Amino acid sequence: MIIVGFLPNIYLNTKLLILYAKAGDLETAQVIFDRLPSKSLVSYNVMISGYVQKGLDEVGLSLYNKMRQKGLTADQFTFSSIFRACASLARLEQGKQAHGVMIKSKIRENVVVNSSLMDMYFKCSNPSDGQRVFDKSLDKNVITWTSLISGYGQLGRAFEVIEIFHKMIDKGFRPNYVTFLAVLCACSHGGLVNEGWGYFSSMKRDYGIKPRGKHFAAMVDLLGRAGRVKEAYDFVQSSSCEDHSVIWGALLGACRMHGDMELLKIAAKKFFELDPENAGKYVVLSNAYAAFGSWVNVAEVRGLMRELRVKKEPGYSWIEVQTEVHVFYMGDNCHKHTEQTYEMIKKITVVIRDPPIVPDPDLTGVNK
Repeated sequence: MIIVGFLPNIYLNTKLLILYAKAGDLETAQVIFDRLPSKSLVSYNVMISGYVQKGLDEVGLSLYNKMRQKGLTADQFTFSSIFRACASLARLEQGKQAHGVMIKSKIRENVVVNSSLMDMYFKCSNPSDGQRVFDKSLDKNVITWTSLISGYGQLGRAFEVIEIFHKMIDKGFRPNYVTFLAVLCACSHGGLVNEGWGYFSSMKRDYGIKPRGKHFAAMVDLLGRAGRVKEAYDFVQSSSCEDHSVIWGALLGACRMHGDMELLKIAAKKFFELDPENAGKYVVLSNAYAAFGSWVNVAEVRGLMRELRVKKEPGYSWIEVQTEVHVFYMGDNCHKHTEQTYEMIKKITVVIRDPPIVPDPDLTGVNK
C-alpha cells in the first residue's frame, strides 16, 4: 500500500492500528498511533487494550491518563481495560478513581465492565466493594457470578465460594468450565477434598462439561495439598490430559511439599519433556531439588540453563502505600527504604522463630 503511493485516511489508519494491536505487534501499532493527525477514543482504546493484554499495564494506565488530559471521555471499553490493569498491579486507589470517573460519566451498565471491576476489587483485597458491585448489578449472568466466585476463591474463602456456587445454580444459572475451575481451586486452598471430588465429577455428569488441563491440575493440587501425593500421581496417569505440563507442575509442587523425592524425579522428567524452553520450569525444578538438599541436581539444572541460554526474569512484588507504588525485585537493594525493610524482616523473623511461652502448671495452680 505504501509502496504504490497510497496514503491511508483516518479510517484505514485506525483499522491498521487495530490489526497490529490484535496481532501483538505493539511497536508498529505505536508508530501508526503516533502518526495519527487526530487521535480518537477508538484509537486510544485500541492501544490501551493492546498494552494491558500484553501485560504492560503501566503503559496502558499512562495512555489512559494522557487520553483524559486530551479531554476525551472514556467509555465501557476503556474502563474494562483500566480495571484489568489496576487488578494486575493491585492499584486500589487508582482503580477507585477510575470507578468514580465511570460513575460520573453515567455509562450504561455492562457485564464485562462490572466483572472487571469486581475482579479489581477482589485482587486488591477489597471484597466488600467487590460484593457491593455484584449486588448492585442489574444484569447478572454466569460471567458476573463466576467473577464473584473467583474473587472469594482468590482470597481462600472456600466456604463462601461453595455457598455462592449453589446460590447461582438455585437462581437458574448454568456454570461453565471457568466457574468449575474457580470452585476446584477454592476447594484446593480450603482443603476440601471430598467436595472437590464431587464438583469434578459433577462437571461432566450433570453439565456435560469435559474437564480441561487446568481442572486436572486443580485436582492434583487439591490432593497434593492434602498429602495424598500417591493418589495424585495415580490420578494423573489415569487422566486424559497427562500431556499437559501444568498437571505435572502441580504434582511437582506436591512432591516438593511432602518430601517425595522418588515421585519428584518422575514428575520433573515429564514436566521438562512437555515444554523444555519455559524458563520458569528450570527455576521450579531447581528450587524443588534445593528443598531436598540435592545440590548436585541443583547445579545440573543451573548448568543446563546456562548451556541453553535460558534466562528467567527476576521475581518481584509490589505494594501501594498512600497512592505510591513500591516495587521490590529479588536480590535488589536499590529501593530507598531497603535498610528499614530488612531490619523489619529481621524483627519479624525473630518473633516467628521464638518458641511460644508454655505456662508452668506448678506456677499457675492449674493442677492444684
